[in-house]
Amino acid sequence: MDINATLIGQAVWFGLFIWFTMKFVWPPLQRAMHERQKQIADGLAAAERGRQELEQAAKRTEEILVEARHKAQELLVQADKRASQIVEEAKNVAKTEGERLLTGAKAEIEQEVFRAKEALRTQVAALVVAGAEQILNREVDAKVHAELLTQIQGRF
Repeated sequence: MDINATLIGQAVWFGLFIWFTMKFVWPPLQRAMHERQKQIADGLAAAERGRQELEQAAKRTEEILVEARHKAQELLVQADKRASQIVEEAKNVAKTEGERLLTGAKAEIEQEVFRAKEALRTQVAALVVAGAEQILNREVDAKVHAELLTQIQGRF
């Protein structure tokens, strides 16, 4: 193989081309590659942070759900207790009202019994007076009657 001027010229031009590429083309390409590499690394780091935040959010969501269920259970228990208290209070009020009505009814019955007894006494007294009047009309003798009156007056 003969080394001639063409080969030397091509080698010189190739050297100039490499120098020109290293001086003017390679630095912007390297900067672009470094920026792209940094951008990819930042994207991967952001993706990792996002994944971790998503996991944390999922854990926090589960904790919030557990807490919400617990609070809901507590509210149900409190509602049941309050309902029992209300029922118990209603029973007590109803019992008190029933006792008051029973007492009032007993008093009214006693008054009715008293009125009935008074009415019976009045009727019995009227019947006794009427019966005594009829007996006296039939059996009274004027002489005996006068003697009785005299005896009674004599005592007083």
